Amino acid sequence: MGGGGRYPYPKQVWSPAGGWWVRPSNWKSNTFIAGMGIAGITYLVWQFSAAHEHRYIMPAKDIPSMAWAKQFKTEQKDSKDS
Repeated sequence: MGGGGRYPYPKQVWSPAGGWWVRPSNWKSNTFIAGMGIAGITYLVWQFSAAHEHRYIMPAKDIPSMAWAKQFKTEQKDSKDS
């Protein structure tokens, strides 16, 4: 039920995915490092976007980005001060 054993394959064929029957020993740590890199870049883009978001027309009702956008945080502080 396994399709047979491993068969000989041409060694001169190069594959960016690793070729036939690849199973690198450190795939877990590579996956973790790649995941942390993606999460870090996502965090930086999120912070940049929240700091530079500006709406010229106020939304009629609350929207999710009002919780983290710099524009709405400063307006809430201004309205509390007065």
